[in-house]
Amino acid sequence: MATGSDHGLQRIVWKKIKETIITDCRKSEVWKILILDPFTTKLLSSCCKMSDLLAEKITIVEDLYKIREPVPEMKAIYFMSPTAKCVEAFIADFKTKPKYKAAYVYFTDYCPDDLFNNMKLHCAKYIRVCKEINMSFMPQEAQVFTCDNPGAFRSIYSPKSQDKKKTLETLANQLVTLCATLDENPGVRYKKDNNMENAKTLAELVDAKLASHYDIDDSGKKKGKTQAQLLIVERGFDPVSPILHELTYQAMAYDLIDIQDNIYKYKGKDSSEKQAMLNEEDMLWVELRHKHIADVSAEIPKMVKEISANKKQPDGKITISNLAQMMKKMPSFRKQLTEKTVHLQLAEDCMKHYSNNVEKLCKAEQDLAVGADVEGVKVKDPMRTLLPVLLHPYNIHDKIRAVLLYIFSVNGTTDENLNKLIQHVKIEGEQEFILNWKELGVPIITSPSFFSRKPSRRDRSQEEKYNLSRWTPVIKDVMEDAVENKLDTREWPHQSECPAAWNGSGAVSARQKHKASSQDDRRTGSRLIIFILGGMCFSEMRSAYEVTQAVKSCEVIIGSSHILTPNSLLEDIKALSKGPMETFTIEERSTA
Repeated sequence: MATGSDHGLQRIVWKKIKETIITDCRKSEVWKILILDPFTTKLLSSCCKMSDLLAEKITIVEDLYKIREPVPEMKAIYFMSPTAKCVEAFIADFKTKPKYKAAYVYFTDYCPDDLFNNMKLHCAKYIRVCKEINMSFMPQEAQVFTCDNPGAFRSIYSPKSQDKKKTLETLANQLVTLCATLDENPGVRYKKDNNMENAKTLAELVDAKLASHYDIDDSGKKKGKTQAQLLIVERGFDPVSPILHELTYQAMAYDLIDIQDNIYKYKGKDSSEKQAMLNEEDMLWVELRHKHIADVSAEIPKMVKEISANKKQPDGKITISNLAQMMKKMPSFRKQLTEKTVHLQLAEDCMKHYSNNVEKLCKAEQDLAVGADVEGVKVKDPMRTLLPVLLHPYNIHDKIRAVLLYIFSVNGTTDENLNKLIQHVKIEGEQEFILNWKELGVPIITSPSFFSRKPSRRDRSQEEKYNLSRWTPVIKDVMEDAVENKLDTREWPHQSECPAAWNGSGAVSARQKHKASSQDDRRTGSRLIIFILGGMCFSEMRSAYEVTQAVKSCEVIIGSSHILTPNSLLEDIKALSKGPMETFTIEERSTA
């Protein structure tokens, strides 16, 4: 377990990179070159800065696939994925005329024998070190990881997929490297589903690979199960959460504003193009991202007023133009203000969308999702809730989202009813947005005699909530049930035996009110790792932090093949019926 200042997936990853790659190379006091493929470039930039590398005597960082100038007097560190393309590029650096004095090679994962033998054949005399460091996942946030593979969605769920087995195998390997990096050997469970087998298959693969990975550890002893549990679930398990309009800051921003690669682009007061990175380095973002937009909109101006009060600024209305004036006058406060300005702008952008359209949509969406209105009165006729949305000139995607929430609320509708809805939304030529959910095991069309039992939900009527944010992601119920040892073994079979902490001895109520403390004080006890096959949404990521916050004895980590937004999920769903799948592995991802 990571404790104290080691907490946070990025810090754990950087610590491991320092302990393996950097420690090996420190033995010779020479400046070195670091050569990365696109995957390891992303991995490293998620957990360290160039200044961190310079401090470790790494002077140049290069792209493995680009043409590079030879530096024969320097040693090179290669940190790369174990793919044919990476190995070919490495061999090319040494085969004819060596580009560097020596090579220290580190693979993210197990390197197949044929690739390793090929390297040995051509470059043996230049290789000083060749190691597999078990790190082929992407740490996105302190408690969030991905396998950096959005293409896995099509590979697993498209009826025309040709590489489902290979994709599940790759995801299993990546999950094992996550467990190895965390030094955990968890008990594995999966959500049983009579229509879908992917979670079960992945659980079997992960369990077998964990057993072989931990069969003999570095000290020559077999490593037993640690105080951790890994739960695997498919995307169809909760189709509602990724489709709803969320009103917490991070989820809302990524839904309504075009944020690519965590970069928010906006116009400055002088109309110049500006951009800001939304990541763990921005402490204000970390502090605000899970809060409701109403709280965020109130808090940022308050923070700015505090800064202006310190500088005896007249206490007027906080606007972007006022801030621009303040920044010119107070260079020493520029950094502080820039941070606040970014979030003032982003929150303003979110609120603009909200007051234009989203506010009206949210009430209908929440009533359909929860099955009751604000007063708690059961929605008897969901169609009456849906109709006003269909009659209003919302954009097509928003209407499709509302139609889907209606269908999910009634657990599937009739052919005739669905055709009427499709005509209403005018998507006759694009019915796949709705019909293809069946590939995820979500009922879309049912016969009148069909009866399907909806999972029972936790009673949250006593929890304080905003009227337009009453829905709670289903995965949060699962996290709390897991922590309290209340998961039904018929619904969540054990793929492997669970450690003692999960057999009733370590149960702590997730609803107990603890005084919030800093994240670093809570790293005792056990870990719960959740993996969602087919993408996770921001509200599910938020749930991991909320449950960890409530339960000091357990850290919840959540991961998936990728992070999705409502629109990216709809596009992925629609694309499921497109032509034959091309193979999409880490290797191709590296060139993407």
